[in-house]
Amino acid sequence: MTMDERLDKLLSGVRDACVNALGDVLTGVYVHGSIAFGCFTWEKSDVDFLIVVNRAVSLEEKVSLMQALIELDEDAPPKGFEMSVVQLSVCREFTHPAPYELHYSNAYYDSCRKDVRAHCERLHGFDPDLAAHFTVVRAVGFALCGKPVEEVFAPVPREDYIDSLMYDIASAKTDIEENAVYVILNLCRILAYLSEGCVLSKRQGGEWGLIHLPDANHALLQAALDAYADRIDAARLSVYPLSGFAEDMLRRISAYHALRQP
Repeated sequence: MTMDERLDKLLSGVRDACVNALGDVLTGVYVHGSIAFGCFTWEKSDVDFLIVVNRAVSLEEKVSLMQALIELDEDAPPKGFEMSVVQLSVCREFTHPAPYELHYSNAYYDSCRKDVRAHCERLHGFDPDLAAHFTVVRAVGFALCGKPVEEVFAPVPREDYIDSLMYDIASAKTDIEENAVYVILNLCRILAYLSEGCVLSKRQGGEWGLIHLPDANHALLQAALDAYADRIDAARLSVYPLSGFAEDMLRRISAYHALRQP
């Protein structure tokens, strides 16, 4: 089975799990992230999706949904799922940070399997990342089932999207030493948005950086892109001045951010 076939089968399973667990409560299931951008890789990407419901979901509905997704997660890529359940009213009248009904990602793999009911009782609240997820859904996302994207998701205010991006890089100077590929490419795509309004994937962000950043950064950017595509081991990026790159990019991002303030 090819990667595309495996992914199609997995997404069909996600769709069916949501329909079976939520029934008439379900508005739709919407894919974003690397799958929507067309740069998904089985070893490096997670499966990002939003589940939109037309009312608050009960604990029993949450448990039913999570049990179905846990079974599917056994056939998911190594990074697994990242999903949030959100109400339709939030999608149509966005507030930041947006509230969510339920969340799951690999970070909760063990605790969720240990006690799925406790996970469902605990994992709700407000998430600043949803501003970015909603923006990507509107830009490149698609529905696995349900109403079309444009009927569900209203535009996210630019300042809310930027706040979500800035939240994501708050610890970039320290994170880059542990997760260089993600941080390097993420800094590039954030600068691309602030300077040109482009909503890009991580890979597209690195490619943008090769065109728009100084030549001195090109070897590092190309190495990050090569590691992202599994052409080299990510450990090889340690020879580059990672913290210096992060500091320079954060200065550039802060300058554009300040310039765009009302």
